[in-house]
Amino acid sequence: MIEGVKIIPLKQVVDERGKVMLMLKATDPHFIRFGEMYFSCAWPGTIKAWHVHKTMTLNNAVISGRAKLVLYDGREHSSTKGQIQEIFLGEDHYCLVQIPPGITNGYKAYGDKLVILANCATEPHDPEEIIHLDPFTNEIPYDWGLKHG
Repeated sequence: MIEGVKIIPLKQVVDERGKVMLMLKATDPHFIRFGEMYFSCAWPGTIKAWHVHKTMTLNNAVISGRAKLVLYDGREHSSTKGQIQEIFLGEDHYCLVQIPPGITNGYKAYGDKLVILANCATEPHDPEEIIHLDPFTNEIPYDWGLKHG
């Protein structure tokens, strides 16, 4: 597990009408502050990576579909520098993944339908605050291909 990353199981309230999917509230112990909320959508097989936020903390949950969220710790003074963490989340693993600033992150949609990943970020979007890297950069030791066994 990468230093500072939190995986919090989330509650769903289900009845015959449908369900309510709880994600984040101001009274949660892991709540930091509200900056903006958005939804990243991706078709199966799509890779949305890599992103590094300088000051923003991300709070990600997949509300529809399934995604493989991949984290890479490139922070200079981290005890987990150089580590990769994969987290499979979605309808069968509904959880919140809190990603601190400085962690390189991205996801790959898998399964058979559109992935909707919700992010409740601690800051509004600022193009100067984010660093984008190619999903296949050699700077990160990760292969997005399907792993068999």
